[in-house]
Amino acid sequence: MCTAITYKTKNHYFGRNLDLEYSYHETVTITPRNYKFVFRNGKEIDKHYAMIGMAYVQDDYPLYYDAVNEKGLGMAGLNFPTNAYYHELVEDKDNVAPFEFIPWVLTQCETVLDAKKLLSHMNLANINFSEELPASPLHWIIADKESSITVESVKEGLKIYDNPVGVMTNNPTFDYQMFGLNNYMALSIHEPKKEFSDKIPFQVYSRGMGGLGLPGDLSSMSRFVKATFTKLNSISGDSESESISQFFHILGSVEQQRGCVDMGNGKYEITIYSSCCNTDLGIYYYTTYENSQITGVDMNKENLESDALVSYPLIEGQQIRMQN
Repeated sequence: MCTAITYKTKNHYFGRNLDLEYSYHETVTITPRNYKFVFRNGKEIDKHYAMIGMAYVQDDYPLYYDAVNEKGLGMAGLNFPTNAYYHELVEDKDNVAPFEFIPWVLTQCETVLDAKKLLSHMNLANINFSEELPASPLHWIIADKESSITVESVKEGLKIYDNPVGVMTNNPTFDYQMFGLNNYMALSIHEPKKEFSDKIPFQVYSRGMGGLGLPGDLSSMSRFVKATFTKLNSISGDSESESISQFFHILGSVEQQRGCVDMGNGKYEITIYSSCCNTDLGIYYYTTYENSQITGVDMNKENLESDALVSYPLIEGQQIRMQN
């Protein structure tokens, strides 16, 4: 499964954990302004905002998992099994395939408000990329430096939720996830008060006991609570180093280790990569399961007036700096 977050210090940051048991050999991919997008609804966009993110490039098409455009708008798709529902074509709507959704928004929108307007006449249609690559069941988080929303296509239609916590995981639906936070309103970063009874001599025997009850398992509901608590109580300096370091620490609180989620046939779900994009500067940082060193790719160091994709394979081997 996966976790996505937003974070703001002096700059705004957007990223995610990708948790799966397999990889498509994804790359950090830059789509410049003049790359031609041909959408399945017949619309073509050959002049648009540039974007950078993680993608599986197939037939010269970037199948983005997450991306940020040059205006600072970020978007990520996360697994949403059993709940995701893509509809048949609707005549008076913009019919968009799920694999097109990220570029559909990021090529045209500068802000979350722009995205909301675009979504008001859009239908997520049941269209596969190919027979070999059927539509994945997803829902999406869209964020700028001021706000974020969660978008879910379910049987009842397209649901758009304001996301005040800037966190998203997987099932259940986002409204249920937010309601579930009520169960944890007593959690605190402070030493707990002795409310249980005045007849027992309670002892605070450890630091961090105000957070007793904070979930630590790897289910999507628990990760939502853990990531939200960690993010909302997170404190960081404003420098780039401090900001991205703190961002990766927040994602690290819900990362998955090989062996803890057994998918059968000798496969285990792991955090394949973690990403953090400075949406103001267009720099995409990442780590991988085997490589905990932070690697960065700067979109603005490429020719953004080009019409060709630029892809950087992930550095996956562990990078160790010896001091003696």
